[in-house]
Amino acid sequence: MIKRYLQFVKPYTWLIVLTILIGILKFGIPLLLPLLIKYVIDSIILADGLTVEDQMNMLIRVLLIFSFIFVVIRPPVEYFRQYLAQWTSNKILYDIRKKMYGHLQMLSAKFYSNSKVGEIISRVINDVEQTKDFIMTGLMNVWLDLVTIIIALVIMFSMNGELTVVSMVIFPFYIFGVWYFFGRLRRLTRERSQALAEVQGFLHERIQGINVIKSFAVEKNEEGRFNERNSNFLDKATNHAKWTARSFSVVNTITDIGPLLVVGYGAYQVINGNLTVGTLAAFIAYLDRLYGPLRRLVSSSTTLTQSIASMDRVFQLYDVKYDVQDRKGAKELDRTDGNIEFSNVGFDYNGEDTGVLKDIGFNVGSGETVAFVGMSGGGKSTLVNLIPRFYDVTEGRVMLDGKDIRDYTIESLRNNIGLVMQDNILFSDSILENIMLAKPDATEEEVVEAAKRANAHEFIMGLPDGYHTEVGERGVKLSGGQKQRIAIARVFLKNPPILILDEATSALDLESESIIQETLLELSNNRTTIIVAHRLSTITHADRIFVMSNGEIEESGTHHELMNRQGAYYDLYSIQNL
Repeated sequence: MIKRYLQFVKPYTWLIVLTILIGILKFGIPLLLPLLIKYVIDSIILADGLTVEDQMNMLIRVLLIFSFIFVVIRPPVEYFRQYLAQWTSNKILYDIRKKMYGHLQMLSAKFYSNSKVGEIISRVINDVEQTKDFIMTGLMNVWLDLVTIIIALVIMFSMNGELTVVSMVIFPFYIFGVWYFFGRLRRLTRERSQALAEVQGFLHERIQGINVIKSFAVEKNEEGRFNERNSNFLDKATNHAKWTARSFSVVNTITDIGPLLVVGYGAYQVINGNLTVGTLAAFIAYLDRLYGPLRRLVSSSTTLTQSIASMDRVFQLYDVKYDVQDRKGAKELDRTDGNIEFSNVGFDYNGEDTGVLKDIGFNVGSGETVAFVGMSGGGKSTLVNLIPRFYDVTEGRVMLDGKDIRDYTIESLRNNIGLVMQDNILFSDSILENIMLAKPDATEEEVVEAAKRANAHEFIMGLPDGYHTEVGERGVKLSGGQKQRIAIARVFLKNPPILILDEATSALDLESESIIQETLLELSNNRTTIIVAHRLSTITHADRIFVMSNGEIEESGTHHELMNRQGAYYDLYSIQNL
């Protein structure tokens, strides 16, 4: 998993190396302070044969040198180290999110029907952000702390080997403590992240459906359900906090024992004349430079467990397989005649025997209009979703102009299909941008012409900012009829040879439906059109009508033929008229 993550890091290797080198300089400069203490005590304060004037001159000289180092040299070093570290890590996160968004675009409708939007967002935002600690801590700070420890030990050995060995006695206990807590914290961090994602997923759904909650006056009940998930996250977070606290208490206790040993043994050596006071003072100062990085390494281990647990969740999302993808050798579809054929098509969502569609066979000629009707759950919407390959058939073939649609690239296939659905999603952009979604390089004149043909221009111009009016999330500022007309304008702008209308007017009032129905008739002119409808009065003009029941075609024919037959279609039509 870390190897996979390092693939994102690889392009920035030299920047990370440069950051570490500058960091070594940044952390190395403070290591001079204990040497200053030793020099001032042994060579100035306690030195024999020096006058007060000599002592003051030496003190001023050495202070000027160190002032130059800390005031002139260190600030730019600190700045560039922080800036490079942050820029590099943020650029890596940018690359990860960019690739992840591309991956999400390629996942099929099946994945989204089985996943919570809030959890997906949590992985793309929260978990990716958590992996930043792996870069900042694991690839930069850990190495800087280790180098700092090594430099400190080299200087300490040069001063007094025995005292340095005494200061290192705690190292094995420290290493065991980090190892012991690391594995447990990783598991607890993963559980905490999952619990947080569940809270976010629940919150996202409930905010989207807040009007439903208010309409049933179940705010208290929903508050209780949210508290269940929030309490679960609190439990996981508390367990994680307990183990983090234990790790810090154990390791800090170990590192606190070190100075006691050094002070005790060092004082013994000074009393016996084997060590100068300045050397002991410098040694005690170096202990902070030695044990400080050790403490940070404990903190780093905790941070890295969180980061690695987040990596787990990021790559779980990356590893979701594409249900629908281009075949090897798939060809571009420039323009189709719109001849569609279903040949013995079967389909089910989860590989179960209870097929949603069973042995479906029919054909639609170029420029022909066909409609699919029947009771809810009969498989109508599923059937039309197979044409743009939102799902792939599990049996048989769907053919376009005599070729299996899987032999065409998905992008070129969908470029030839226009969709108008019952619930057309508008994004929280302007009306202009929402229509241009169908053709991003369209001119404003083309957009206006498409809106006019969709009977949308008049109401758009009545809005405060016309085509530049923001529609709000999911088009909340517009009525159902207005949203549908913008969706139809998209298709006019795209101008595809195949048109699919999936319950395009079923959620509208009669006045809006009559306006849009007229627009749809114009839209379907000279295009192969497939309509899914509940209101049978809207499809009586179709060249052929298919009645579906339990995933099978029960009967087909024109409106007059089916009415004369007095079968399933006749029954549905009679019920609706009543």
